[in-house]
Amino acid sequence: MPDALDATPYDALLLLSFGGPEGPDDVVPFLENVTRGRGIPKERLKEVGQHYFLFGGVSPINDQNRALLDALRKDFAGHGLDLPVYWGNRNWAPYLTDTLREIVRDGHRRVLVLATSAYASYSGCRQYRENLADSLAELETEGLDLPRVDKLRHYFNHPGFVEPMAEGVLRSLAELPDEVRDGAHIAFTTHSVPTAAADTSGPVEDHGDGGAYVAQHLDVARLIADEVRERTGVDHPWQLVYQSRSGAPHIPWLEPDICDHLEERHAAGVPAVVMAPIGFVSDHMEVLYDLDTEATAKAAELGLPVRRSATVGADPRFAAAVRDLVLERAAAENGTPVTPCALGALGPSHQLCPAGCCPARAPRPAAAGADSPYA
Repeated sequence: MPDALDATPYDALLLLSFGGPEGPDDVVPFLENVTRGRGIPKERLKEVGQHYFLFGGVSPINDQNRALLDALRKDFAGHGLDLPVYWGNRNWAPYLTDTLREIVRDGHRRVLVLATSAYASYSGCRQYRENLADSLAELETEGLDLPRVDKLRHYFNHPGFVEPMAEGVLRSLAELPDEVRDGAHIAFTTHSVPTAAADTSGPVEDHGDGGAYVAQHLDVARLIADEVRERTGVDHPWQLVYQSRSGAPHIPWLEPDICDHLEERHAAGVPAVVMAPIGFVSDHMEVLYDLDTEATAKAAELGLPVRRSATVGADPRFAAAVRDLVLERAAAENGTPVTPCALGALGPSHQLCPAGCCPARAPRPAAAGADSPYA
């Protein structure tokens, strides 16, 4: 048996994710959860949900989270880390509030949270923290003793996140026909967000053009491109591009869109493109539809060879990275010197989101940060 690892003071880990429908009847209720408060008619939600119906009304994200849960539990057990792992979603079962209630009733008092979003942004970090605050407030009204909840730092540049994606790009390049492989470009993709949200992402000192959101993605893209060059001897041109825009047309969002980028690359004579979805932890619906369906169809229309590289998913190296992040945070809480693991130019992210980090669209309480009402 391995030597026991100690995550004290933490006694539970919560995997916190977006959630997704698991059948046709779930699609519209799920979208109602996602868009609650925006006044979007049900008929419009049925239109928006068409890409889910193309896949039988099932998003792969829940099954992928189950696989990640299994990988985390196996990794923890295999390394002697006695830390139960729970799972809760923002927008579909198992719901976050229900899972937090279960955690409390199981007697846990200090909870670490792993969000399935690696980067700083409102929708990828603070909104999860707001959801945590909402759930804690509900448990408080029920008279339950609230646990202390802390969120693991952004892991975009942890080797266990970066290295599997680099290998995915290498595999995709190898799948291209010999005659186009060396000339292939790499399109690193992530979720588009409003430019105003990008500009205010990260701590206040990181605010500016693109904010921490763009800077962090560019750092990861450079790391992967450098690894590809070192492993192949070929310097593949690359660009950070965006997908999955969902906002009103008059609001500026990050560009270029992946389909527009493919058109531009084809017009410039590029022989092939590898699409690398570095902004996503798993191959969920936005990867399957926006890249594997829409972007791949656009490439076929252009006659442009494309391949799409894999996300991290439940890769054992990612599970090991989570274990590393858990032990790192526990050491920091105990006052034990620790050197956080991070690649690239930006260094490790903050352990505690500071005030003003990824500000809300409208003021709302957010847990697991310097401005948390639940310290």
